[in-house]
Amino acid sequence: MVQDNKYEEILNQLAEGKLEEYKVEAKNAFAFQAALRNYGKRQDITGVAQRGGAIVYKPVKNEN
Repeated sequence: MVQDNKYEEILNQLAEGKLEEYKVEAKNAFAFQAALRNYGKRQDITGVAQRGGAIVYKPVKNEN
């Protein structure tokens, strides 16, 4: 299982647009969601659930 600081690094990359998407498998979904809830810029990231419980997270595109 990936450590919380690794999740924070991934969340930073998503929020900054350095990472196009990140797929979280069902077995890691609760741990990743816990890190996301504690992340200060979570409004910059969106997740789409997939069949089987995986979730694909992507940066929110700001069109301003």
